[in-house]
Amino acid sequence: MTNICIIGAGAWGSALACVATRAGHKVAIWGRSESVISEINTLHTNTKYLDELELEPSIQAIMDLGEAVSGSDVVLFSIPTQSLAGKLDKISRYIGNAMLVTCCKGIDRKSGKLPAELVMDAFPDNAVGVLSGPSFATDVVANLPTAVTVASQSESSADILAGMLSTDTFRCYASTDIKGVELGGALKNVLALAVGAARGMGLGASAEAALMARGFAELRRLATTLGAEPETLSGLSGFGDLVLTCSSPQSRNFSYGMAMGKGESLEGLKLAEGAYTAGVALKIADENKIDVPIIAAIVNVLENKSTVREAVHALLTRPLKRESYSNDPR
Repeated sequence: MTNICIIGAGAWGSALACVATRAGHKVAIWGRSESVISEINTLHTNTKYLDELELEPSIQAIMDLGEAVSGSDVVLFSIPTQSLAGKLDKISRYIGNAMLVTCCKGIDRKSGKLPAELVMDAFPDNAVGVLSGPSFATDVVANLPTAVTVASQSESSADILAGMLSTDTFRCYASTDIKGVELGGALKNVLALAVGAARGMGLGASAEAALMARGFAELRRLATTLGAEPETLSGLSGFGDLVLTCSSPQSRNFSYGMAMGKGESLEGLKLAEGAYTAGVALKIADENKIDVPIIAAIVNVLENKSTVREAVHALLTRPLKRESYSNDPR
């Protein structure tokens, strides 16, 4: 039995707590909401994020961050990427030799770094891993079949992490391509905004398929330029996650995009990490001279530089080109 701590008591953090418990580990989950923590401990539910789905009863929810982290062998970070850097400072005295695993998707807007890079900078002596892939928290809590990718700096640590978190219904595939796994998860959220907007505008399934395919070409061009392996991007944490996120309103990013396409107010909607990642992704693409027209179109809409309809028109009237999935920046 391993002591595992999950930082973040939202939907995904609660789902990961269920996975770790089913894998036979002692699990503590940290959250900042007293009502959520109390409900997890007493009713074994988290209705704020997961409706009436039942959590594993042995999960221990804790509000004190130091108490939750101290003595952990593995710490899983399931908080928004934009909050990660600040949280790392607060737990530095408690980490010890724990393996640190990022389970959040996005790019830090202040530094332009991926979650694992933030963790490596803060804890250079600790083993670091990432977990990402096509996975809705509700499916995981309900014990439905799910497959994800876990990556670490070495094959042995990746294999250990995969074995540690795999169950009969939660299958982990090991990798050493940390950057590829994280870039796939970060960039697909931005593209989900575009596909969701197409759904909201009623543009049809053909348009959605085109946006997914051409969006994946952008994802692949940018990510491989930054050092990701093409095979990783074609796998669970890249193409697989893109397909899931772009196919259901259950995805926060897809739902956010739908609201954009319908012209609805975006205030009060659930966190859409793609809305935070889009701008920094475009900045990185521009710095590397990589053409990412779909990502650029989403940024223009988010920054009120164009309407969704104008962005669609701009994409459709771009000069015709040959289809290419290479690193050629077109």
